[in-house]
Amino acid sequence: MNRDLLVDRGRDRSARPADRCQDAPGRRPRDHVRDLSAALAAALLVLVAGLVGGAIQRRHHSLFVGLPPVFAQWEPHVGPGTPAALALAVAVVAHGPVVAARLPWRALLLTVWGTAVAWTFSLALVDGWQRGIAGRLTTTNEYLTVIGRFHDIPAALRDFTHHILSHSPAPWPAHIAGHPPAATVTFVLLDRIGLGGGGWAGVWCITVGATAGAAVLVAVRALADEQLARRAAPFLVSAPAAVWMGTSADGYFAAVAAWAVAFLALAVTGRRPRATGLAAGLLLGLTVYLSYGLTLFALIAGAALLLGHRRLGPLPYVVAGLAVVPAVFTLLGFNWWEAYRLLITRYYEGVGGIRPYGYWVWADLACTALIVGPATVAGLRRAGSAPVRPRLPDLRACFRTAAPQLRLALLVFAALIALLVADLSGMSKAETERIWLPFALWLLPACAFLPRPRAWLTAQAALALLLNHLLLTGW
Repeated sequence: MNRDLLVDRGRDRSARPADRCQDAPGRRPRDHVRDLSAALAAALLVLVAGLVGGAIQRRHHSLFVGLPPVFAQWEPHVGPGTPAALALAVAVVAHGPVVAARLPWRALLLTVWGTAVAWTFSLALVDGWQRGIAGRLTTTNEYLTVIGRFHDIPAALRDFTHHILSHSPAPWPAHIAGHPPAATVTFVLLDRIGLGGGGWAGVWCITVGATAGAAVLVAVRALADEQLARRAAPFLVSAPAAVWMGTSADGYFAAVAAWAVAFLALAVTGRRPRATGLAAGLLLGLTVYLSYGLTLFALIAGAALLLGHRRLGPLPYVVAGLAVVPAVFTLLGFNWWEAYRLLITRYYEGVGGIRPYGYWVWADLACTALIVGPATVAGLRRAGSAPVRPRLPDLRACFRTAAPQLRLALLVFAALIALLVADLSGMSKAETERIWLPFALWLLPACAFLPRPRAWLTAQAALALLLNHLLLTGW
C-alpha cells in the first residue's frame, strides 16, 4: 500500500507541475517574511539617508534640500483635499482588487485614469489650491516664468542654447535650462489657446499625468498577461508617487513616455503595427525632447521589442515616427546635442557640482523607495526570485506556463536598470522623487506578484497620506 501511495503521489506531482511552480511562492510562509524584510530594508535605507543627510547638511550645507533625502520641509498640515484623499484611500483598499478583476478591460482603463486623477487632485489639494496646484509651476525656476520670452517660438528655439549657461545673457531658469524646449513649448501652446496661468498648467499636468497608469496597464497586458495587469491596477492608482505627480511637469513627461512604450507594446503584439508603431515613434521622439534623461527609456522600449512576437515588422514605422519631432525642432533651429553639452556644464557649475555624489548615489534610491512604496519593493523581490524557483525536472513546463510572469519581470527590471543608470550617471543628485517618476511608474507592476493585495494597498495609501500631510513638497 505504501508503494501504491507513493506512486499516486508521484503522479499527482507530475500531473500539475505548472500549478506547483506558480503557487509555491505564495504558499510559503518564508516568502511573506522575506517580503516584509525587503520593505523594512527599504524603510531602513530611508531612515539612514535621513540621518546621514541631516548630519551632512548641518556640517557642510552641501545637499541643498530641506529634509534629506527629499526636497521638502517638515510641515504637518491638513487641507481641503484631506477628506477626499482619505475616502479614496479606503475605497481603493476595500474595493480596488475586486473592481480591477471584474470590470471590462476598457472600463478598467477609464476607471484607473479617473481614480488616479481624483487621488492626485485630492493629495495636491491637501496643500490648498494655490500652494498645491496653481502656484506650483509659477515659481522662480518653473516653466511659466518664461512664457513671455516665447512670443516668436522659432526665434526662441534658435536662441535657446545661448541662455543655458548661468553666466550667459538672461540665463534660463533651472528647469527650462535643464530640459529640451518641448517642455516649455507645451505650456506656451496652452497659453496660446487660452489655458494660461498656473491653474490650467497644474490641471494639465495632473490630468495627463494620471493617464500614465492606464498606459502601463496596456503595455503589461500586451507584453505579459491581462490577469497580471488587473492585479497591478490598484497599485498604479494608490502609489505614493501621486504626491509628486501633482503638480509636476514630470508627471506629464511620465505619461508621454508611458504611452510611447504602450503603443510600442501594441505594435509588436497587436494587429495594427503600422498605426501603433508610428504613434510609438512620435511619442518616443517627443519624450526625448521633453527631458534629456528620458533617453534611457530606450532600455524599456528595448525590452518591449524583445518581448513582442513582431519585433521587426513595426520597426520602420517606429523609426519614421521617431524622426518627426527631432526633425521639427532641428529645422526650427534647436540643437539637442549642443544644448545637452551646455546643460552638463551648467549642472556642474551650480549645486549639481556641489552636492556630494557619494551620498546621493545611494540616497536617491531612498527617494525611489518612498515614491514606489513598500509594496513595490516587496514585489521587486518576488519578481527577481519567483521565476527561477522550479526544480530541474519541471523546468520546461514551469517556464512555459510561467511565461507571463517572466515577461513582466523582464519589463520591470528593464525600468529598474534604466533608473540605476540614471543614478550612476551623477546627473540626478537630489529631487529624484520627482525626476524619476517616469521610471518609477514601471516598477509598480511588480506588485502584481504579491499575495494579500489589500494589506499592501493599505501600506501604499497610508504612506502617501503620511507623506502629503507631514511634508510640504516643492521644487
